[in-house]
Amino acid sequence: MNPKIILDFLTDLSKNNTKEWMDKNKAFYKEAYNEFADLVQELIIQLSEADPSIRYLKSRDLIFRLNRDTRFSHDKSPYNPSFRAHISSGGRVPIPVGYFINVTPEDIFLGGGLFASQFSNATGMVRDYILKYNGELVQILEDEDFSKHYTLMGEKLKNIPRGYESNSPYGELLKHKSWFIENHISPDEFLDIPHFITIAKERFLLMQPFNDFLNRALIDFKMPAR
Repeated sequence: MNPKIILDFLTDLSKNNTKEWMDKNKAFYKEAYNEFADLVQELIIQLSEADPSIRYLKSRDLIFRLNRDTRFSHDKSPYNPSFRAHISSGGRVPIPVGYFINVTPEDIFLGGGLFASQFSNATGMVRDYILKYNGELVQILEDEDFSKHYTLMGEKLKNIPRGYESNSPYGELLKHKSWFIENHISPDEFLDIPHFITIAKERFLLMQPFNDFLNRALIDFKMPAR
């Protein structure tokens, strides 16, 4: 694997974010895409030792397109200069939650949890599960190894939502509309690919209890029909 090709392509794309440039550099894109697909496949192999739910996934089914939806955006750049993939038994959809990797020229981040806040029924499922299994999510978040690398993030309400006790000891968790975590890695570490794979595997497996908790909460969730 040659991660430099990935970063070089994304750097050039960020400076030349036009369809004309992309049309002239299809071979460059394909080379970088293949390198990223190989990287994601290796991560699947490494992670599946501990998470058999992803064992038979194919990386190319998990990678997001570079094309941006510009209909409602002031930024009309046609491409997102990043390679992204969601390693989950459900594929690219946000639920079930899995292991997210996002590579840009400046930063590589590994993510887990529920990034989407637009599914109100999913949000309700997680809130109710937090209360049903009171303390379990807190224990996961406060685990010494976990907390060295991760802090809970996500869109939040100002107040505890209606229907929940205003003095709940889990009030801050209930305010969330999404629950996710991120760990950032420098491009220099990414370029040392054996080192990066080792680090990524370690950081992804640290988030497995967090993902498992959310997936148990969301086991009955159905993605809305498109």
